Amino acid sequence: MGKSVKMQSLEFKNEGFLSNSRLGLQWNLQDCNFYPGGGLFASVSQMGNNENGGFKLPCADLLVKYVSLPEGFKILGMTEEEKGLVNKKKKSGLRLKIKISNPSLRRLISGGVAGAISRTAVAPLETIRTHLMVGSSGHSSTEVFHNIMKTEGWKGLFRGNFVNVIRVAPSKAIELFVYDTVNKNLSPKPGEQSRLPVPPSLVAGACAGVSSTLVTYPLELVKTRLTIQRDVYNGLLDAFVKILQEGGVGELYRGLTPSLIGVIPYAAANYCAYDTLRKVYRKIFKQERIGNIETLLIGSAAGAISSTATFPLEVARKHMQVGAVSGRQVYNNVLHALASILEQEGIQGLYKGLGPSCLKLVPAAGISFMCYEACKRILVEKEEDA
Repeated sequence: MGKSVKMQSLEFKNEGFLSNSRLGLQWNLQDCNFYPGGGLFASVSQMGNNENGGFKLPCADLLVKYVSLPEGFKILGMTEEEKGLVNKKKKSGLRLKIKISNPSLRRLISGGVAGAISRTAVAPLETIRTHLMVGSSGHSSTEVFHNIMKTEGWKGLFRGNFVNVIRVAPSKAIELFVYDTVNKNLSPKPGEQSRLPVPPSLVAGACAGVSSTLVTYPLELVKTRLTIQRDVYNGLLDAFVKILQEGGVGELYRGLTPSLIGVIPYAAANYCAYDTLRKVYRKIFKQERIGNIETLLIGSAAGAISSTATFPLEVARKHMQVGAVSGRQVYNNVLHALASILEQEGIQGLYKGLGPSCLKLVPAAGISFMCYEACKRILVEKEEDA
């Protein structure tokens, strides 16, 4: 039950103090030497009392500009403009706006920034996960972390992050741009029926995954070659040139099909889950605007859902890759691989390694969506453009 709160008037005493016994407040006017005319006020007559509560200050404009007032505090004699300043100060903090007229460019920049920040934020987790997979620095996350800190320090946790940012930033920019554009064009307007039998965000997510993979796959392939064959290439550009000389453009897309098999279901599920959760949030809380923390949580939940839903496909894909090079069972297709794993290891075999995978993907998804939405609010000129 709400109770109205009323500020008590301050009492002026002869010894030069403003006091209020209930608030425990004392103010010595003789110590206020802001003005050469003798204190904050030239005379006591400038100090007005009012039967409605509160007191009148002569320099209300300065007070409004530089002082944050508590709730319920009154300043008598304020103009409407000064009252507007107080209300504006209470309602809004720092609002950064950068005007970019082209909506496509706004989405691309927002996506690139989101990709760079999210990748950097989870770089230590990716480093620890990689060391765990190869078993080079320990057999637990804590052990790997302590070994890296002991040998390389904090820089070791971010080793190779710059190259990853160069790869992820354009990939995420294209992915989020395509998703936003396709989803906006396919979504029905208010009062219209959907033209698709499936959610538009599902189709938009699949298109986003395919587009970003096609554009950035050559860089991913070159990065893999540089990691495995360090002595063959002298750098990124040298690797590109030599790979093109060896096999042409087609060599840069070797192994694309298995990658698309893994990317399309995850991207479609991820963006569909994100869009659905946002709609549920708006319906439950009856508000259109979704804050940064809420977006972070919704994006992380979407990442967890999509990772769990599509992880068996990732396991099957890796089994197919390993089987081809290590003499193990060779699978005819993804369905054959899934059936074989399920028969030999049970349902838990399809989710082996899900924990470490989610450790990176879930926070990365949440941070990426949060940064993207925040950047769109900063870069757009009008709220309805977001």
